[in-house]
Amino acid sequence: MTKEEKGTKKEVIRQKMLEQHHEARIVRKIVLIISILLLLFIVLIGGGGYLYIQSALKPVDSNSKKQKTLEIPLGSSVTGIGEKLEANGIIKNAKVFKYYVKLKNEGGFMAGDYQLSPSMDVPEIVSRLKTGKVLAKASFKIAVPEGKQLKEIAAIMAKATNQNEDDVFNKLNDKEFIKTLMVKYPDVLTEEIFHSTVKYPLEGYLYPATYPFYKPNPSVEEMVTAMLDKTRNVLVDYTEASNEKKLSVHQLLTMASLVEEEATEKADRKTIASVFYNRIKKGMPLQTDPTVLYAQGKHKDKVLYEDLEVNSPYNTYKNTGLPPGPISNAGKVSIEAALDPAETDYYYFLATPEGDVIFTKTLDEHNQEKAKHITNKK
Repeated sequence: MTKEEKGTKKEVIRQKMLEQHHEARIVRKIVLIISILLLLFIVLIGGGGYLYIQSALKPVDSNSKKQKTLEIPLGSSVTGIGEKLEANGIIKNAKVFKYYVKLKNEGGFMAGDYQLSPSMDVPEIVSRLKTGKVLAKASFKIAVPEGKQLKEIAAIMAKATNQNEDDVFNKLNDKEFIKTLMVKYPDVLTEEIFHSTVKYPLEGYLYPATYPFYKPNPSVEEMVTAMLDKTRNVLVDYTEASNEKKLSVHQLLTMASLVEEEATEKADRKTIASVFYNRIKKGMPLQTDPTVLYAQGKHKDKVLYEDLEVNSPYNTYKNTGLPPGPISNAGKVSIEAALDPAETDYYYFLATPEGDVIFTKTLDEHNQEKAKHITNKK
């Protein structure tokens, strides 16, 4: 073979290798594009499915005032109940209802005639079917105001049901009882409530509302279940916002409780929340008086300097960051403030005797306002 022929053959081989390399690059690009498209498809389908399910769990019409009487016959299946609810416009999707009941391990629905409304969400309907809230007037109601601590709620429950206050409070702090609640409400009650520094595991988790009961003297479990149902129903609307802010349920309720305790009727809760977040970001202690009183287990109109020395993880004058857990229950407005604080450069606030709240940027400004509104009025 001549040199020319050898050269030609090498050139042919080289060209083939270049062509193969080019083809391989094209194949890799095609595979990459297909992979990206598949990934996007999976994400879109998954995200769309999640949003669809979340929507299906919400009320058909939250503003509806209609009431429909539905009979749930003895022995009705979950599938049958879901189909009846959907057919009557009470829920959006019978299959989502069925899977929700199975996922939450709910059951034991009671037969009877129920008065239901399109304004109810799925968790509320499930709770009503479980507890047998049929067409009957409430035997009595328990009103739990905002800003109440667990001891106070125990007293309210005990008085309404003629039980011993200490017995109710002890039940609310019984670890084995709380563990059974954690199984029912894994999305609300987590291991954080059992941290060694947490004073009372259920503190801040019993939502402030008025609760109707349809039989006299319900058990502590029945009352707590109604309250935790409400807590879960409220918090489900804030799941996305909590995730974006990287707040666990425990942290969210803790921050909300601080806002609740510091707020007055005239206060802008979102601005109060901004002060707390600004101080945390800067590494400053929160220095909020209600945590000191909570640490002492006292209710006082005025916090003294000696109170600030209490040795407790709840004392936010001595410890930075959030306290170990909530110091009271919090309403919706305070929860929303904890999730969506105002954007400010305030680091201090002061509540005046008239109920106004004054926000300041520096300690000097804060002390000036304190002298003007507090010290000089003594």
